Amino acid sequence: MKEQLEAIRKSALESINSTEAGAELESLRVKYLGKKGELTAVLKQMGSLSAEMRPVMGQMANDVRAAVETAIEKQSAILQEKALEAKLEAETVDVTIPGKKLEIGHKHPMYTVLDEIKAIFIGLGFEILDGPEVELDDYNFTKLNTPEDHPAREWSDTFYLNENGKILLRTQTSNMQIRAMETRPLPIRMISPGRVYRKDEVDATHSPMFHQIEGMVIDKGITMGDLKGTLNAVIRQIYGENTVTRFRPHHFPFTEPSCEMDIQCHKCGGVGCPTCKGEGWIEVLGAGMVHPKVLRNCGIDPDVYSGFAFGMGLERLVLGRFKISDMRLVFENDVRFLNQF
Repeated sequence: MKEQLEAIRKSALESINSTEAGAELESLRVKYLGKKGELTAVLKQMGSLSAEMRPVMGQMANDVRAAVETAIEKQSAILQEKALEAKLEAETVDVTIPGKKLEIGHKHPMYTVLDEIKAIFIGLGFEILDGPEVELDDYNFTKLNTPEDHPAREWSDTFYLNENGKILLRTQTSNMQIRAMETRPLPIRMISPGRVYRKDEVDATHSPMFHQIEGMVIDKGITMGDLKGTLNAVIRQIYGENTVTRFRPHHFPFTEPSCEMDIQCHKCGGVGCPTCKGEGWIEVLGAGMVHPKVLRNCGIDPDVYSGFAFGMGLERLVLGRFKISDMRLVFENDVRFLNQF
């Protein structure tokens, strides 16, 4: 048995000291010290020894185990150090190489204009409301005096999310006007910016997804004069005091009377060009006095209260603000375009 233990010590130490990988070292540990290892197999023979030899061989076996364990620890430390050196060498950074310039982004032109508009309305005493893009039919159409058989639903058709058409992607942020009238105390002065969805074809001034800013004032004694004065003040703060505007009669089911507001084309100065489709004017918003039926739908007495509402397309305001000729440029994320702002 003494010769076996000496042979195990010699073989183990030679193998351990020559190993080059951690996995190989672990295999050697199992080979010599594991439950089925060579040293364990020798120790199972202790029962056949005399009482005098057992403690001697036991002590020798413990010395062999200690020597093997120490050799494994030392070789493990050596292998870890070699691995670290190899990693550092592989990941060496040449600090003399010029660094890469980090590109710092900036605010998108659309949100620049949106923040300006929010600041203008806050200065006029309005509050900013946010609401759901996935909306109920009642809030998007019905309570805005647009029942299922109303023709106005056709031009503002949208994406429906269930078979009966009761859940949809909102076509306007007017849904927040209804929610405000149902939940907030009077008087109300609010705007609601956000994404809306329609079946519009993509061209220089249209997109199936765009951003709208709906606004509303409900109070006693509100007139069409208040509407025109407010909107003119807002538009001139956006585009400048010399901005030329006009109001045209129109029809919206949720306002009566209704109008559309245009600004003189920023591209051609009213002469006519592709941006304004040769008309010299660009429509920026629709507006009107809140329809009495809409007020009643929200539990407000139209004989006591009146109000005006409006909705403006944010992208069109951006086109005019930065003299951009095509709405698609706003969405295409071309860095060459965005860097101009």
